[in-house]
Amino acid sequence: MHPEPTDELRTASFRDLDTTTLYAILKLRADVFVVEQDCVYCDLDGRDNEPGTRHLWFERDDEVRAYLRILDDGDVERIGRVVTAKSARGAGLAGRLMEEALTVIGHRPSVLDAQAYLVKFYGRYGFEPTGPEYIEDGIPHIPMRREP
Repeated sequence: MHPEPTDELRTASFRDLDTTTLYAILKLRADVFVVEQDCVYCDLDGRDNEPGTRHLWFERDDEVRAYLRILDDGDVERIGRVVTAKSARGAGLAGRLMEEALTVIGHRPSVLDAQAYLVKFYGRYGFEPTGPEYIEDGIPHIPMRREP
């Protein structure tokens, strides 16, 4: 009998990403943010390859199932590009990624720009709104911050 496949957590800097994994991450982001959410925007913003950026993801059988990145914004860490594959939703992967991201960030303040419908989700991790709702790429967002 074969064991049940499990989601494995991975963390890497940009230079430590192999091309197959990078392609899978970028494809997941495009599939969800551009195609599913019908949002045309420039995902390749030049921040993925910054020296302080950390990429976190879950994979199973070489499929990237959930992902986020942590950017070094100087005085704060910025969590962004939080995404889960349609086939993996409901498995708790985004929450597990957030927990790991906060472990990586440690005792530094962190910020994110939440899609408005996810404010309660991020609130479970200590994030609080810091400004009014705004529209980015046609989607309502709310800036949020978490103090250590």
